[in-house]
Amino acid sequence: MSRIAAVHGVLAPHRQEQREITDLMARTCLPGGADRAVLDRLHASARVRSRHTVLPLDAYAALDGFGAVNDTFIEAAVELGAGAVENALRAASIAPHEVDLLVFTSVTGIAAPSVDARLVGRLGLRQDVKRLPVFGLGCVAGAAGLGRLHDYLRGWPDHVAVLLSVELCSLTFQRDDPSPANLVAGGLFGDGAAAAVCCGARRLPRPAGPTVVATRSRLYPDTERVMGWDITASGFRVVLDPTVPDVVRRHLADDVDGFLGDHDLKRQDITAWVCHPGGPKVLEAVSEALELPDGALDITWRSLETVGNLSSASVLHVLRDTLTERPPPAGTPGLLLALGPGFCSELVLLRW
Repeated sequence: MSRIAAVHGVLAPHRQEQREITDLMARTCLPGGADRAVLDRLHASARVRSRHTVLPLDAYAALDGFGAVNDTFIEAAVELGAGAVENALRAASIAPHEVDLLVFTSVTGIAAPSVDARLVGRLGLRQDVKRLPVFGLGCVAGAAGLGRLHDYLRGWPDHVAVLLSVELCSLTFQRDDPSPANLVAGGLFGDGAAAAVCCGARRLPRPAGPTVVATRSRLYPDTERVMGWDITASGFRVVLDPTVPDVVRRHLADDVDGFLGDHDLKRQDITAWVCHPGGPKVLEAVSEALELPDGALDITWRSLETVGNLSSASVLHVLRDTLTERPPPAGTPGLLLALGPGFCSELVLLRW
């Protein structure tokens, strides 16, 4: 088993109230004179009180074209990413030169050289550090990234691996797009980053964090248009189908039960559910499908309310908050889960 030594989350510098973002979208997305009642209702139902953005709201209008947006992404991703990794390594008492693998994930911008490459010298990582930039997994990448670190550390049990997620969702905002998908996304997503430091089973001294016991990936057929991006001249246009909760209700319980059953566990054995805050309807579908007890997703709901959906970084923020604010009993099982484009799910079995 691999072990999670530390998790650190950071948020973009500018905090916005939901009403401020709603007003901006009313001005820039809706046709002149249009009734904004639907927009107001969508944003109110998102159950998001505030979010963080990488730029002040009045600066977004000055971003002219995808090139300018992506340049902003690269600069900000390096800054936020450096802070997340530095603080995670410090919390784990691991020096930068001890890192053997750096996995970077984002679905809100692209770079070549990749963001992880730009961080090697800045962070003091070794020149022979293994790097793996990942694009396209979206919201599921926080869970999938932990899973792939676990896979790597099973083969290299003496090594240290770091997962870095940076998601600047505000930079995908599409002006002059009154589509329901754009309006819904505009009410949910925020900007942030997170880093997780993991160690192999033979790495000494052993950190005090939870162990990763096993992982499972699931890709659902004929769901490619449920969630993702359409890549256009103006950047990333969100694809967000209202059937996402239906897919969750149809598949998630069987997936979880089968995964837990392979380890002689049942849902009732799980002492903490670390769930990605996809949105109110998705969280309600997760709770209903898994028949979770009241309060099981309180930390996830609070994360959604206070910072919104941070795409792949969100589940890592929820994991951090679980470990620091409501640590489960030592030795008990936990389940971390996320959903994303594909449409797919990722399950990570933990032992606290």
